[in-house]
Amino acid sequence: MAALMAAIAHDRDRTAFARLFGHYAPRVKSYLRRLNVEERLAEDIAQDVMLTVWRKAAQFDPAKASAGTWIFAIARNRFIDTVRRERRPALDPDEPMLLPEAPRPADDSMAAGQIGARVHQAMSALPPDQAEVVALSFLEGLPHSAIAERLDIPLGTVKSRLRLAFGRLRAVLEDLQ
Repeated sequence: MAALMAAIAHDRDRTAFARLFGHYAPRVKSYLRRLNVEERLAEDIAQDVMLTVWRKAAQFDPAKASAGTWIFAIARNRFIDTVRRERRPALDPDEPMLLPEAPRPADDSMAAGQIGARVHQAMSALPPDQAEVVALSFLEGLPHSAIAERLDIPLGTVKSRLRLAFGRLRAVLEDLQ
């Protein structure tokens, strides 16, 4: 069997592969059937295993294992992969997280637009250095340390600018609370 594997690896010998296939494919299928794999799936996996043998014959090392051991290791791994795929839970189409968000009433959309316009106006009234740290923090979601690094300023300066900006924004937008 090792000589057949070598012929497949080096010469892509189809006759050697046919002999190897004839010997191991039924045995791999029987092995899978003993693992309670249904007939059709066992045949598919066995063919996939033999195709892998054809493609990766050059990786076979007779010093490490016999051809049979190597082929059955591939079969075992394919079986495990198949079981793992089957055990994934099916998606529930009624799962609330998968359902689209209900359309918002027009008055809610209009109110949100007005609030957004007010926040944008309040942000534009901030000094540029404060507006920049607020935008980086809340619009880009950067942590304070990343803002300090990006702007090449001390972390305390970032925090001070945010505190000053919040104080100004709170004063302008306090009626929205």
